[in-house]
Amino acid sequence: MALHAKEEGMNSIKKQARTAGWLYLSLALTAPFSLLYVPSALIVSGDAAATAARIRASEMLFRFGIVGKVLTATLFAIVVLALYRLLKRVNQTHAVLMVTLAMISVPLAFLYVINDIAALVLFKGAGFLSGFDQSQLEALGYLSLRLHSQGTVVAELFWGLWLLPFGLLVFRSGFLPRLLGVLLIINGFAYVAESLTGLLLPQYAAMVSRIAFPALFGEVAITLWLVIVGAKPHASDAAAPSSAA
Repeated sequence: MALHAKEEGMNSIKKQARTAGWLYLSLALTAPFSLLYVPSALIVSGDAAATAARIRASEMLFRFGIVGKVLTATLFAIVVLALYRLLKRVNQTHAVLMVTLAMISVPLAFLYVINDIAALVLFKGAGFLSGFDQSQLEALGYLSLRLHSQGTVVAELFWGLWLLPFGLLVFRSGFLPRLLGVLLIINGFAYVAESLTGLLLPQYAAMVSRIAFPALFGEVAITLWLVIVGAKPHASDAAAPSSAA
């Protein structure tokens, strides 16, 4: 009976780990497109007129980027809850802290999407904006995009902070490799460093981002492990049911 219960428990953990992994992997479909590709394709740094022209010419791509950001924030919330379900057995307090820090970034994401919508309205020049000339509208629209960018810098702080309790939970779990926990903690500190540099010393933001980039693969590692392997007990855990039997 004890052996059967232990096996059922491990099967449940493996299933929860795989579910969390596939959900985490789904973010790879929306986040790079909306957060990296669309801005790089449409926003011309420091040039409001060129940015406005590109967005007007590729309005649907810009709109898909907006939808992608909404989906990314929604999926992220679901991923965090799936991870909570998996890891709350390790330490309830740390799991709640993980969820709290992660969820702070979700309303921020929805908030700065509004800046994208505002920029699109300004670039298209709705009738009620007739009191502004085109260059003013383009400047205001570009300002909205810049505010979005700064909002991302703020959200990045919480992208990093939630990884610290997440990494600690993985490290102490007993069914996930401790190395993954260490990589997640390093990943978290890298995000925090990028965010604080962007807020305090923006002139060094690009340099810090390049230095921190290799440390950002902790999330990739945990995602691939959860999808491919799931969860595996330590040797001591596997031996326990045998002794009980």
